[in-house]
Amino acid sequence: MSSTTTVETTASAATAAPVSMAVPKSALDSAASADGTRSRRHVIPWPTEKLDQRRWQLEQMAAAFRIFAKLGFADGSSGHISLRDPVEPETFWINPYSVHFATLKVSHMVQVDEHGNRVGGADRPVNTAGFIIHAAIHKARPDIKAACHMHSPYGRAWSTFGKGIDMLNQDSCMFYDDLSIYPAFGGVVHAAEEGKRIASALGPKNKNLIMQNHGLLTGGGTVAEAAAFFIALERACQTQVLVDTAIANSGGQLQKTYVGEQEAIYTKEGTGTPEVMYMQFKPEYELVLEETKGAFLK
Repeated sequence: MSSTTTVETTASAATAAPVSMAVPKSALDSAASADGTRSRRHVIPWPTEKLDQRRWQLEQMAAAFRIFAKLGFADGSSGHISLRDPVEPETFWINPYSVHFATLKVSHMVQVDEHGNRVGGADRPVNTAGFIIHAAIHKARPDIKAACHMHSPYGRAWSTFGKGIDMLNQDSCMFYDDLSIYPAFGGVVHAAEEGKRIASALGPKNKNLIMQNHGLLTGGGTVAEAAAFFIALERACQTQVLVDTAIANSGGQLQKTYVGEQEAIYTKEGTGTPEVMYMQFKPEYELVLEETKGAFLK
């Protein structure tokens, strides 16, 4: 039997107007442009009104604490997330002092001015060291709308060395040319000058910081971006510790293979943008929303 089928048509059928066929829409999250580069189709769904933006970001903030608790980043009264207020940008929101991350809700957050005075939100005390660090960051970097600082296990361990991370894999490349080091430790941050030094170490453009003998700090244009960067940097520090330990125990049998510079630049552009980091956070947010039945939204 022939594999070709011949169909005879009448003249009227052959000359009829062609049937309009719907062109299927690509399901891919990126597309090639005329010059051969690829662009991501991610969009951060900002609410239009400033009050709605405030609420949306506070919901992300409360969710981020629940997510950090699940990941083992809670550490007593240590750790903070701050959010520059969209309505009153000279103020910011921060979590109350000594409340477990896993119980935090939108209604628990405290709004403070640059001097540490409470101007809104819950009537609760805030961590002095946390206020000093975050106030300095927000003052020095108007582009940073949210910042996360935790004493997470691997970030705390790797910070001992006062070094950056190697470009060991795709995920490490999220931090290519976007990671600073604060190569000092001035004790618990109770002085404004120490906060200024930390902000200065972050520099004019980087969003991520390893603080020697202390921990990690990440920032972003949304809470989602800052939180996603924090999770990724903690995991990058974990990878660094595991790889260096494996090499030390190998008796010279193992060595690192690094991602090349051009490949790292290309990968950073595809994995470390604000939009992609938002998408990194979104599944974690939706999971904690389902698990808690929205308890953090109250």
